[in-house]
Amino acid sequence: MVPTTSLLLLLGLALLAPGLSADQCVLTGWWINDLGSDMTIGALSSNGEFTGTFHTAVMTPTKDIKASPLVGIQHTKTQPTFGFTVNWNYTESTTVFTGQCFVDTEGKEILKVTWLLQSHVNSIKDNWKATKVGADTFTRRAEVME
Repeated sequence: MVPTTSLLLLLGLALLAPGLSADQCVLTGWWINDLGSDMTIGALSSNGEFTGTFHTAVMTPTKDIKASPLVGIQHTKTQPTFGFTVNWNYTESTTVFTGQCFVDTEGKEILKVTWLLQSHVNSIKDNWKATKVGADTFTRRAEVME
């Protein structure tokens, strides 16, 4: 009876193990979107909090664009949902991002995000034009960071 139980346990683990590791998406790392903006997300704390930097490629060339800090939190599932805020350090605006980290059928990690950009305006009557909404797809950047 003991060998049968051990064999069934081993078979069960063998069947479950590939599914557990194949779907794991890790938010930590270096990411880039199709417009060339990139971000680095640092290690997660025990409760899913993280920090990092975001460098946008979408800006007028007259601005001195610097990497801006981001702070966020994620759930700890295999394909986690997450959210983070970027406090742009070269302009008076803030962007919030929310999304999910996926693993596609080829094992590639992809971040699908929706964002809200709140720009500074001088009066409440101009608030109508202060918020922009968009979506992005980020993929893990393979090159070594400089």
